[in-house]
Amino acid sequence: MKSKHPALRLLRDYGVITLGCAIYAVSFQWFFQPNNIAMGGFTGVGQIFNRLLPFLPVGTIVILMNVPLFILGVRRQGLKILISSLFATVVSNLMIDGLDAVYTFQPMDEPLLACVYGGVTVGAAMALMLTVGATTGGTELAARLLKYRIRHLSIGRLCLIIDVAVVSLYSLVFRQVNTALYGIIGMYISSLAMDAVVYGSVGAKMAYIISAESAEITRRILDLELGVTLLQGKGGYHGDDKQVILCAFKPSQIGTIKALVTEVDPNAFIIVCEAHEIVGEGFGEYTPDSL
Repeated sequence: MKSKHPALRLLRDYGVITLGCAIYAVSFQWFFQPNNIAMGGFTGVGQIFNRLLPFLPVGTIVILMNVPLFILGVRRQGLKILISSLFATVVSNLMIDGLDAVYTFQPMDEPLLACVYGGVTVGAAMALMLTVGATTGGTELAARLLKYRIRHLSIGRLCLIIDVAVVSLYSLVFRQVNTALYGIIGMYISSLAMDAVVYGSVGAKMAYIISAESAEITRRILDLELGVTLLQGKGGYHGDDKQVILCAFKPSQIGTIKALVTEVDPNAFIIVCEAHEIVGEGFGEYTPDSL
């Protein structure tokens, strides 16, 4: 639950950003860098420069590369994204360089494990920052800006497209196909983890209920303070008119809905579907900055 007090909310947001930065830095230094797995985005480009010019730290390279992108971001999203995302970019990359200076992680025996765990932790870290309006720059900021024009793609998928392009460039520069393949696996898992964190909290279920007792079922669902829409249908076999109940509800309420319907009509048809996102009263709220 978010605090209504601006100072406490700001403190909470920057606490989440700092946590995300720490997870991101540890994941990069633990799973990607020591196992020579290409990472997407500006961090991946930083890896390329670091391999060519080892005296240049990855984090410092990424900070410098983000400057032009931040200028574009401010024009589209205002000063808030400059402050929060600049903070996230600087802190995450300083953490990467600082961790590299004090500790060296050893390569894992199985690169596939590094891909899986690295993808999950990086995706979760980036999603944490996105939920409070910040990014680590690079891929996430570019994807957030692209989201204004490409609304039908999730934030995770947009990041994946950019990341795959960078990983492919890494493989072309160093002629390491396996590195690219492992990197693509890691980035794909990262996109899934990101979408799970960003959209999972607003996910919902949707049920179509077909019953001869639709009036009583509707009354009971309304008693739960859930919205109901009645659709007119026609049976395909007998051709008789039917009333179809459409109801959206939170995942935790699925058991209650099924128990209620079967109590009224044990022969009712209940079709439960996943609803990726629901915008409206009782659920999410749409804004132009929505992910």
